[in-house]
Formats: sequence, C-alpha cells, structure tokens
Amino acid sequence: MSQKVVIDQEECTGCETCVELCPEVFGFDEENEVAYVIDSEAGSEEEIQEAIDSCPVECISWG
Repeated sequence: MSQKVVIDQEECTGCETCVELCPEVFGFDEENEVAYVIDSEAGSEEEIQEAIDSCPVECISWG
C-alpha cells in the first residue's frame, strides 16, 4: 500500500471507533483524548477505508 492515512487531531472527538475497527493501524492518546496513526501499512485498505467511513467527524483521510 502506498497511501498513508492521516488523522486531523484538531477535529478528532476521541470516539475510538477507528481504534476499535483497526487497532493495528490506530492508537488512542489517553492524555489528549485523540486517536493517532500507529502504522498506515499495518491494515488493509478496506479496513482503513471502513474506519474512514465510520468516523463521525470525518477527520480521517488518505493523505
């Protein structure tokens, strides 16, 4: 996979949906209550796209 996934942490509400769907790709910063990208290469494009589509504030994208 050549695309990277990015999270706009300013927009992230900390719902952790992405972490639940792709824990190998997304992590959660408990202190700041925002998600972050662990490894864009760890998940399939389909799994990552599901996380992107499931984000309630649309702060995850291919970048």
